[in-house]
Amino acid sequence: MLKIKGNEIEEPSITNSFGRRAVQLQNKIINVLKQLGVDRDYVDLKIENIPQKKAPASVSWYYNGRNLKYTYSLMPRFIENLYVINKVLTLEVEKLLSGEITKDKFGREFSEDDNLSDQLTEARKTLEVSPTETDFEVISKSYKKLARKYHPDMSTGDHKLFLEINAAHKLINKELN
Repeated sequence: MLKIKGNEIEEPSITNSFGRRAVQLQNKIINVLKQLGVDRDYVDLKIENIPQKKAPASVSWYYNGRNLKYTYSLMPRFIENLYVINKVLTLEVEKLLSGEITKDKFGREFSEDDNLSDQLTEARKTLEVSPTETDFEVISKSYKKLARKYHPDMSTGDHKLFLEINAAHKLINKELN
């Protein structure tokens, strides 16, 4: 099971017909957003020519006066990243339609931030881990070591750097959990 944006999702198991399945997932995502009144013309979702290659999947749409976007890249293949996007959007739209979350919370959850990948890379650099590190335990171990070292109460303390370390950890935590 994967835990993404507070949702538990079954790990994808796609072994064949990648192109056909990518189109099916694209249509499912468009239909999920259609439940919110989002017209197909306001959904941007590009399919990779080779869906089984390693690549992030991304969808953007216009809803409630905002440009929203969701990108996922932690799975080994594009088709699996697209599967995760479909599952997360399905669950989040259900929450919105049932009144469990508000339009504003939904909008904040998927606010478009084109430089998010740059911010995540910079956050990993701040925490002194590999730019592609996705093991949250490794990231947290480095975070704890740096937080202790730069805590303002320590002799090596640096308040500004301590705040940057905390912000970096928080950003990566939001991405991975």
